Amino acid sequence: MTIKRPIWIAAAVAGALVVAGVGLLQWPSASAVWADPSDRELVRAGQAVYRSQCAACHGAELEGEPNWRRRRPDGTLPAPPHDATGHTWHHSDEILFDITKQGGQRAAPPGFTSRMPAYDGSLTDREIHAVLAFIKSRWPDSVRDRQALINRRSR
Repeated sequence: MTIKRPIWIAAAVAGALVVAGVGLLQWPSASAVWADPSDRELVRAGQAVYRSQCAACHGAELEGEPNWRRRRPDGTLPAPPHDATGHTWHHSDEILFDITKQGGQRAAPPGFTSRMPAYDGSLTDREIHAVLAFIKSRWPDSVRDRQALINRRSR
């Protein structure tokens, strides 16, 4: 049986689209890829962003505000640490990116008020990825490994 050229071309195009579609489905989100703590340039850029935008609340050494688990009189919580003692590493890069970009209130459970501002419009996506890379670069390898597992599971 002879396959006519138009049918063969259509089959090849369809096959290429299927392969491309599978590749797109498996492609990790930008936030899962771009917050790379081993990228020295990204970490250096993130350190500058952290110092100018985050350190006032989260501490110069990522230590967070004192008593960060105790509610203030207005019901909000102090800024948590971003070092290994906090819970930042319990979240995927995608969630951390979204909280930074959209603000803490958007991710907050019902009845919870967050003071975390949205940085959409004041930081670029790359700057957000950079600050996350900087934060992750300060974690011990064991914490980074556990957070990487969370990233893999969230895809």
